Amino acid sequence: MQNKGLIKLFAILFGIVSIYQLSFTFVTNKVEKQAEEFAINKISDDTENYVAKRETEETRYLDSVGNNTVFDIGITSFTYNEAKDKELNKGLDLKGGINVILEISVKDILKGLANESKNAVFNKALANADKAAKNSDKPYVDLFFQEFDAIKGDTKLASPDIFANKILSEDINFQMSDNEVKPVIRRKVDESIVSAFEVLRKRIDRFGVTQPNIQRLGTTGRILVELPGAKDINRVKKLLQSTAQLEFWETFKNDEVIQYLMQVNQRLKDLVDTKEKKEEATSGDDASEIDALLADAEKDSLDAVSQTNPLFDLAVAPGVQGGPVLMSFATKDTAKVNSYLKMREIRQLLPSELQNVRFVWSKPGVNQEVIDLYALKSNRENQPPLSGGVVVDAQQTYDQRGNPAVSMQMDSKGAKIWEELTGKAYRQGSFIAIVLDDIVYSAPGVTSGPISGGNSEITGQFSLNEAIDLANVLRAGKLPASADIVQSEVVGPSLGQEAIDSGMMSFVIAMSLVLIWMLFYYGRAGWFADVALIFNIVLIFGVLAGLGAVLTLPGIAGIVLTIGMSVDANVLIFERAKEELAKGKGQKQAVADGFGNALSSILDANVTTGLTAIILFVFGTGPIRGFATTLMIGIATSLFTAIFITRLLVDWYIGRKKSLHFSTPITKNLFQNINVNFLGKRKISYTISGILLVVALGSLFTQGLNQGVDFVGGRSYQIRFEHPVNPTELASDLTDALGSVEVKTFGAPNQVKITTKYKVDEEGTAVDEEIQEILYTSLQKHLPEGLTETEFAGGGDAKQYGIVQAIKVGPTIADDIKRNAVWAIIGSLIVVFLYILIRFRRWQFSAGAVAALFHDVLIVLGIFSLTYKFMPFNLEIDQAFIAAILTVIGYSINDTVVVFDRIREITNERGWKAGENINLAVNSTLSRTLNTSLTTLVVLLAIFIFGGESIRGFMFALIVGVIVGTYSSIFIATPVMFDTLRHKTTDMLKKKEEPAEDGREV
Repeated sequence: MQNKGLIKLFAILFGIVSIYQLSFTFVTNKVEKQAEEFAINKISDDTENYVAKRETEETRYLDSVGNNTVFDIGITSFTYNEAKDKELNKGLDLKGGINVILEISVKDILKGLANESKNAVFNKALANADKAAKNSDKPYVDLFFQEFDAIKGDTKLASPDIFANKILSEDINFQMSDNEVKPVIRRKVDESIVSAFEVLRKRIDRFGVTQPNIQRLGTTGRILVELPGAKDINRVKKLLQSTAQLEFWETFKNDEVIQYLMQVNQRLKDLVDTKEKKEEATSGDDASEIDALLADAEKDSLDAVSQTNPLFDLAVAPGVQGGPVLMSFATKDTAKVNSYLKMREIRQLLPSELQNVRFVWSKPGVNQEVIDLYALKSNRENQPPLSGGVVVDAQQTYDQRGNPAVSMQMDSKGAKIWEELTGKAYRQGSFIAIVLDDIVYSAPGVTSGPISGGNSEITGQFSLNEAIDLANVLRAGKLPASADIVQSEVVGPSLGQEAIDSGMMSFVIAMSLVLIWMLFYYGRAGWFADVALIFNIVLIFGVLAGLGAVLTLPGIAGIVLTIGMSVDANVLIFERAKEELAKGKGQKQAVADGFGNALSSILDANVTTGLTAIILFVFGTGPIRGFATTLMIGIATSLFTAIFITRLLVDWYIGRKKSLHFSTPITKNLFQNINVNFLGKRKISYTISGILLVVALGSLFTQGLNQGVDFVGGRSYQIRFEHPVNPTELASDLTDALGSVEVKTFGAPNQVKITTKYKVDEEGTAVDEEIQEILYTSLQKHLPEGLTETEFAGGGDAKQYGIVQAIKVGPTIADDIKRNAVWAIIGSLIVVFLYILIRFRRWQFSAGAVAALFHDVLIVLGIFSLTYKFMPFNLEIDQAFIAAILTVIGYSINDTVVVFDRIREITNERGWKAGENINLAVNSTLSRTLNTSLTTLVVLLAIFIFGGESIRGFMFALIVGVIVGTYSSIFIATPVMFDTLRHKTTDMLKKKEEPAEDGREV
């Protein structure tokens, strides 16, 4: 090996840098352990809500030491905050937190660009685009243009009432054709999405979560946000989805509206009386007359009206006379009040001075149970006198009573309008409502004259976090359109810690088993392989930390799988070195030839696995991308350590005139002189595989697969109880409220996974909160006594009973995930076919490899289809399963390439000889094949048993895939290659054509 000195220097530097990168993680973990101990000593276990209080104390402790030096290496030092920025990032599934995909409403952007156009063709095209979007992956703006062109007639996009308006006057004029307008609109839509991305990024940057991740997904309106460590999930959702549409409105006083509300109350009473009379009427004439009276009334709304005073009896308290609050109601009754006020019969009672009134609710009070009703002085255009676009700065402050508030500073234009608005309110003794996203936060009066300078303050019943978040969103600016959560995953912190514990346990066990096996099988050479393997692990973690990559539970699986697969390179080298020694070569020459002969197979095997990892990275998201990242890094570091580090150690040892046998007395003669006629048994293997494929396909067509929410949409909740529960009983408890619901035991008998499609098409935090409330209410009798709904939603104590993980996937994004999964599998098969075609220069090798891959994938799918109903662990088809399938493809092709590489080598030397030399090649790789498969299986079984419930189905797919892949590389790929190539060689001999391209006899 040339340049040993340079390689040694590089290895030493690489190792030092990796250890340096990892040292920050050890330092921050030590400080955080101290913070945890501090909180435990300060808050005892018998303190009420001790978990939340300990978290608060931990946060305070870490804030207090944030700028203290915690890592000093002589030439430089680092504070805790600096070290935290450099530590190994832990993903959502290891740290807890939230991962969401937000979809910016392109429909809202188009409506805004069209200045809320009432044009019938425009709005019809939008409605049609909504329908088309459910079954298409095209950008929404393209679907809109497509639908507009289909129905436009003589209408143009550049019409005055569509896009040729004052908003776009600088970009679009009346004379422009539709083809000229379309690129302008596309650009404007893209600019709005970029603007939304920046607004969200600013909000997240100020939220205070360490190592947040936000990225735009392709050219769609979707934005991925990952906030590891975030605990207040509802707060995060509101922060992300708030459009921050700030408006300032004049309000009516309650004594200006009370007369109308009295008429409303009386009219509702009359309508109820009329409805009751209809129900009692027996004659057809009487019933017809009453039907006419009720024609304009919403009968559904009346069904709930039974009070003596239908409206007033709902009121918790009247508003102060002359104030802006009309009445206060229970939060649970707001929907009922809204339905009354929207009835045509009720709207017809509005006097002329209230024709443009707009009824709006306040922000819920501290107890969240009472809410105030306001009446805003709206107008025909429904445009406020002043909007939040004029706000240039906002800060969290405190009001005169010391309560949290938000102060704002406006630009010069806004300051002038604000002065006029407050002056008018001062003269009339009226109030100005500060409205954010259609919620009144406060409605102060003006008691000291017009307010100049553009300063204003929002007060209300804020918590400190609410005031901070409000200032945050106002400072970041409003979103150009609504942002809906189309996919989300919430992981509780205790579940994350369990994942770390189980992941590390599986890692240590797998590592130990592999190290022991290498020593058992290869003796002293196994020591060198073990040293290289340990160094490899250090490099993988160091590179992850240095790149700022995120370590996830599938990522740990990727690293552990790398352990098994990296052994393959050393096995290939050692087996080839043993062959060279058996030929009578000296140790140095045998080692050199062993490394040289194995290099081609090592490179081919790792390149094909790397290609599937790249495809996985391109098509995957979140934890699956983390798996692909660690797999790619592991492949690169494995190649380096196997080819160079192991070689350095072996050369150093034999350079000391010591003997190295690459075996132990027990394993010395294993797999020697094996001569199995594999090709002669191919008809048997074809028959066995044919039967397996028929059964697999039969099950897939009849039973199908257990598709998870990733592929069909819906919500799933992992819920932990104090005691074992019966899934059937839970499903019965939930069916009435949620409709179709699936409940399965998930791991331990006190833990279940609940899946439902209830209101899956509806967006917003309100639906999430509604479902959480339904779950809490319906499962109340199974929960620990005293567990509140808030604790249930986020975990109540150290054991975290309640929801420990929640996943939501909208139906549209589920279709996209399914489509990407299919393309990922097809893409990997095409890439593998092309790579083998290039490397082996015969399509028959590619055909054999791809046939084996189809065989492996179909059998894995078939086993999942056959067993998902009775297996004691989850076998859902989700993104993790697709990652497993692609990994199976990578492993299978790895195995197949090694066999093909030896076939090419031996047949190039000795010719085909009717398949005898192919059998020889397969037999010569048997030791390597079984060794690699065994070590990989040991690793996978360790993860399967100790790696946690959430990854068990993923590991099961890999275990089945490794077994089937090992079988197919010998009994499917090789025979298919031989049979297709045999016909070609037979024809060549008959036609007496030229020798094969390698110059030897066919």
